[in-house]
Amino acid sequence: MNVLLDPTAEGQPATRARTPRLDGLAGRTIALLDISKPRGDVFLDTIASLLAADGVKVVRHQKPTFTKPAPVDLRHEIATTCEAVIEALAD
Repeated sequence: MNVLLDPTAEGQPATRARTPRLDGLAGRTIALLDISKPRGDVFLDTIASLLAADGVKVVRHQKPTFTKPAPVDLRHEIATTCEAVIEALAD
């Protein structure tokens, strides 16, 4: 059994069902979310190239700052227009 840990400061962790994996990526729309940390765009440029070579439609998004959660409207746009998201998390 796998345990999913939530890094937020929840006193009691919420129980969340995992989203099923996609059966493939070709023809899918994948969001690449740059969280505005240094060189995240470099990482995502490479990921975008690899995904595009596999027939994936890539949509790029960027958070205003890495210190806060993505704005609600950005999260909504990604959730309603993309089938998966990849975030650039590290420097």
